Amino acid sequence: MPWGKENFPRMRVGSTLPVVLDPEEVARFFDFVPSLKYRAALMLCYGAGLRISEAAAVKVTDIDSKRMVIRVEEGKGRKDRYVMLSPRLLAILRRYYRATRPTGRPTPPADGAVQPAEWLFPSWRANRHLTATSLSNACRDASRQSGLTKRVTCHTLRHSFATHLLEGGTDTRVIQMLPGHARIDTTARYTKVSAALIARTQSPLDALGPKPKPVQKRRK
Repeated sequence: MPWGKENFPRMRVGSTLPVVLDPEEVARFFDFVPSLKYRAALMLCYGAGLRISEAAAVKVTDIDSKRMVIRVEEGKGRKDRYVMLSPRLLAILRRYYRATRPTGRPTPPADGAVQPAEWLFPSWRANRHLTATSLSNACRDASRQSGLTKRVTCHTLRHSFATHLLEGGTDTRVIQMLPGHARIDTTARYTKVSAALIARTQSPLDALGPKPKPVQKRRK
């Protein structure tokens, strides 16, 4: 049919802001993750800004402690990238690795088979890594037990990671690269939810003249 754009009215779609935790809420949340394995994986989501699927599929060889970076292999869009490896996160990952692998070496393959990739968070199934579903369930359970009023998901930890970097003065271009955002406007959303950044912004009203004197109480 010869219909133009005027025949199709456009519908306005509302936009919602991401939920962000403050540092005290993040620390409280991690206190209620009982498993060392799930705690280390969830700390990857917050400490390095990884997606839930990226954190579950990290390999031991992806952790570069000399350069203090983590290699994310085939993230969203099948793109590789590097993210920071903080000293505290490295200590947590080492503690988890030593607790789960006392010998410090992977189990040798049977019958001369090819050694598979050693996942940092292996599944109970052979040659498989931790699933995103099980990690999401652990995050949900910890969120309920912590008593936080905000709904906490693995993506909430990513949002908090980017927002806290922005509040710390990190350039938006760097923040865009670390979580793997394809567009800068995706990163710019965090300027809308950063309460600390909003509070530090000076109102133009303050530039009009001297500050008003405080009102003094009258003596009775």
